[in-house]
Amino acid sequence: MSNTMTQAERLDALVRAFKADSGRYRDLETPEDCEGKRRVLRSLMNIRMPGKMDDAVLDLQDDYLKARAKEKGIVTLADIPVIRDGVSIWQGDITRLEADAIVNAANSRMLGCFVPMHTCIDNCIHTFAGVQLRVECDRQMNRLKSKYGSDYEQPTAVPMLTDAYNLPAKKVIHVVGPIVEKGLTPALENDLAACYTNTLDLCAANGLTSVAFCCISTGVFHFPGMRAAEIAVAAVDAWMADHPGVMDRVIFNVFKDEDKTYYEAYIQ
Repeated sequence: MSNTMTQAERLDALVRAFKADSGRYRDLETPEDCEGKRRVLRSLMNIRMPGKMDDAVLDLQDDYLKARAKEKGIVTLADIPVIRDGVSIWQGDITRLEADAIVNAANSRMLGCFVPMHTCIDNCIHTFAGVQLRVECDRQMNRLKSKYGSDYEQPTAVPMLTDAYNLPAKKVIHVVGPIVEKGLTPALENDLAACYTNTLDLCAANGLTSVAFCCISTGVFHFPGMRAAEIAVAAVDAWMADHPGVMDRVIFNVFKDEDKTYYEAYIQ
């Protein structure tokens, strides 16, 4: 049925379904405008705890999100120039990239961002992948908790691989970056470098030959952007030199102009 619906009809139906699913917000007043409805849907998706949802609603969500991806514009590897040695810089929304994998700057709970409409990359990736992503992350974390204890949290620089669901990418690699609280230390810098090298190791182990890295730890984790870019480029360069021909493309995805400037300074 969803195939015959317009995007506006899908959006209306999804808002109704997610309101009903939430219980607490089933009587929430829905705005009349499209953007307002999108905000309500995204907020309800953001706060939803991992758990089963009706298959018909998931099918509707999938059709809606796949169409949204096309509306936003899918960016392929061919659209992004190579600067050198298979390395690129691309400024924009990472959820538009059609790569083998995109990297998500996760937190140690590994369940995504629960703050409605938050602008962090964790929130964006979970929103446009769909609610199945949080369910898969929860399933993987529960397996780890059964092995290491109920208080287990994902360590820094240990990447986790999931499907990407409704994103143009094939996979999402979630990694927890170091948190800078009282200034930079060599240990924090080494942890950030490990985020990149361990992620590339994971790509290689799973036959993923293109990956887009976000600016790990530079947001609410407070790692200085310029130093983070220097470490990221050095770590990727060293890994690529040690593993020639393994990765076809490594993309440094940036959103802010200043981050683009930093990466351009280190990639000649």
